[in-house]
Amino acid sequence: MAARQPFTDLDTADEAVRSTCDDATTCKRYATSKGYWTDPYVQYFVRSVGERKAPEINRGYYARVQGMNHLLDAFLRKTKCDCQIVNLGSNNPIKEIKYFEVDFPMIAARKIHNIKTKPPLSKPLIETHSTDSLLLDGHSLDSDRYCIIGADLRDIPGLDDKLKKFHLNPELPTLFLSECVLVYMTPDQSSKLVNWASVTFHTAMFVNYEQVNMLDRFGQVMIENLQRRQCNLAGVEVCQSLESQKERFLKTGWENADALDMMTVYSVIPQDDVARIERLEFLDEKELLQQLLQHYSICWATKDKLKLGLSQVAF
Repeated sequence: MAARQPFTDLDTADEAVRSTCDDATTCKRYATSKGYWTDPYVQYFVRSVGERKAPEINRGYYARVQGMNHLLDAFLRKTKCDCQIVNLGSNNPIKEIKYFEVDFPMIAARKIHNIKTKPPLSKPLIETHSTDSLLLDGHSLDSDRYCIIGADLRDIPGLDDKLKKFHLNPELPTLFLSECVLVYMTPDQSSKLVNWASVTFHTAMFVNYEQVNMLDRFGQVMIENLQRRQCNLAGVEVCQSLESQKERFLKTGWENADALDMMTVYSVIPQDDVARIERLEFLDEKELLQQLLQHYSICWATKDKLKLGLSQVAF
């Protein structure tokens, strides 16, 4: 019997990051239970609603979901759904196109187990799959419309090989979605990832949600709180400003890049719906909400060889 390998500092750091992923899913589960938005699937990945979350946290997640979905829907309109989506370490609804999800192997295995054992998750995949070649085991899932892959985003050759195995098409317009993922990688690692996406796909959009304005005291407190959980924001230097967020993409082959902090996004998403969610819970700490929203951003970058008008996508 082989000796058990000792845990490394990298193992500990990765486990801390996985923990933050679980926390995010739990927060989304609670927010949907309060009526901030509808997600019929999140309940199958989190056992219970859990303890109460502060209203400013719920509104922050609402802005995050609405902002990401706005750009996703804009991309689908520009491509007329003749496209594919690669989701890097986060959750979004499965659309009627080929949707690739990439996550830590351990998290991917857990998601696959949930899909295999919960009919509301497996039934839509089976019904939309056109052949008897549905691949569904403990480590891989591939169907006509959905594929989940366990991979390390820091290992670009390994990521590329796995996506090719499951027929990711570099000739098809491709949307990359990333939520609080790149910040856990070093700037060199994240630059290699976004450069790979730029070099491999000639018509694409990359949407990245993560921290920004991290040089002030509020940002430092956020960093210190995560460090207490042994969670290091290895890429925080790229999160200094909206300009530094855009520069990561412009320096790695993307043609256009733009970025907004979430306070701005919150002010431009449909205000009738904002009024609706603001009636759900009384918010005592309005200043805290503003601080939270000002310390997160959405950055999106585009390449457009097919001249679809992707550079026009905006809020």
